[in-house]
Amino acid sequence: MPQKITRLAIALSALAIATPAAATNVVASIKPVELLVKAVAGDRVEVSTLVPPGSSPHNYSMKPSQRRALEQADVIFWVGPDMETFLNRLLGGKEFASRAVGFLESEGGESEHDEHHDEHDHHGHDHESEAHHHDHGDGEDPHIWVDPLLALDMAKDIRDALAELEGANPEQLNANLERFQTELLNKEQSIRASFAGLDNVSLFAYHDAFTRYAEHYGLTLEGVLTLNPELSPGARHIADVQAKLEAANQPCLLTEPQFNRQWWRSITEGLNVTFSTWDPLATDIESTPSGYIEFQQSVADAVLKCLPEQAQ
Repeated sequence: MPQKITRLAIALSALAIATPAAATNVVASIKPVELLVKAVAGDRVEVSTLVPPGSSPHNYSMKPSQRRALEQADVIFWVGPDMETFLNRLLGGKEFASRAVGFLESEGGESEHDEHHDEHDHHGHDHESEAHHHDHGDGEDPHIWVDPLLALDMAKDIRDALAELEGANPEQLNANLERFQTELLNKEQSIRASFAGLDNVSLFAYHDAFTRYAEHYGLTLEGVLTLNPELSPGARHIADVQAKLEAANQPCLLTEPQFNRQWWRSITEGLNVTFSTWDPLATDIESTPSGYIEFQQSVADAVLKCLPEQAQ
């Protein structure tokens, strides 16, 4: 009898060695975050994403099944309170706080509020800055993932969080991150070179999601149609943008598929404006380890359609 038990124990321990560790459950708030998780973790990790294609992360309503996915998650990655506002209360609560990694929640031990406060002290109107956080009129622009170097920082945070999970393989995560960094920096250089002919094109964007990308690559962004994509802009702002469009040299408006097109069509009526669509949520990009790099190129392709020889 003892022999049988011993044999059974040996068989069970062999089975345990042969069976891979339980799959890591990762939840990402939006598709670009999912792409960064894939870049670091490879294809082996299943990532479920909360905000589906065509929806805006600013005011999304979660389904009960997504709430259950959060409950089963080992780690939850989200940008932070100024971006996926629908997650604020949930991820700030006791149940999820220990599993949630927010890229804008704290840097160098400061709270996000402190960062906003320090950065905007010269405005001298804290109350107004607080009021505008949701519409991104003030405070830190939360669309950090469009800037490739900030995305690389996000990938490093993802590596750190995944390395702490049970059954993690830190060496593999480091190797994946290193490969991603090399490929991303190569892509960044080739995109920068491809923008050389854009000097005479006046770029306008639908909302400020494009701002960090433009700043990173040294593109001149002449105007932004709306600070809050959930609302149509006021008459004064529309008049201001129209005046800029009229005065602009070869104006090109970068629009987004998630938002209403009707009112910006009327703003540009009668003006010689080129249109190009880019997607900050990477909806059509395949979810693979190279997906984020393809996303960077997809934005570059949209910008390059603004060149006069490319204009439709």
